[in-house]
Amino acid sequence: MPFVGGPIGSGRDFNAGFFDVRDDGLVFRDAKVDGLYRGFLADLAVTDVDQLTIPLVSTFGLSAHFFATTENWHVYRDGDGRFLPGFLASRLFDDIVCAMARDALAFYRHTVDLGLRVLAVMPPQRVPGMSDPMVFMAAQETIRRALVVLGVEIVDLRARVTDATGQQRAAFCEPHDPIHGNLAFGRLIVADLLARGL
Repeated sequence: MPFVGGPIGSGRDFNAGFFDVRDDGLVFRDAKVDGLYRGFLADLAVTDVDQLTIPLVSTFGLSAHFFATTENWHVYRDGDGRFLPGFLASRLFDDIVCAMARDALAFYRHTVDLGLRVLAVMPPQRVPGMSDPMVFMAAQETIRRALVVLGVEIVDLRARVTDATGQQRAAFCEPHDPIHGNLAFGRLIVADLLARGL
């Protein structure tokens, strides 16, 4: 499958404060990231993302385990450590998560507004020990809904890769890694993209 691009950093770095739009186009604030981005653009013989004629596939803002860090949510729990009924489905929760991912959402809004076909890939359903599984599930849904409203296509393999608990099955997990999917998971993503005509 021909493509241009690849990893440019850790997921936690692409939620807030990571890019600007200037007169000459989109610029990543981190020099190394911007250098990689400029290299990808050069491979396509363009100078800015607004000149792309191919779909843009991204995972920005979808590392839900960062939003779900347990320590971030203690203030919203009662004396028994439980969330108040309905909190994880509330507008307050959505607003908090969207604020955490504000610039990821702004990135998607910018690229969709340019007229690009933009696809976002839902994360592996893996929750590391530092994160709350309930918050992880709710946060990724908040981001997914926000992206759909923006006009982003969602690559969502959850029904194909999870067990009855909603966690990623071992066959699709990177061994000795609490977060990432493996090659089999990646192949399913590529197959989904191909089925969408990419």
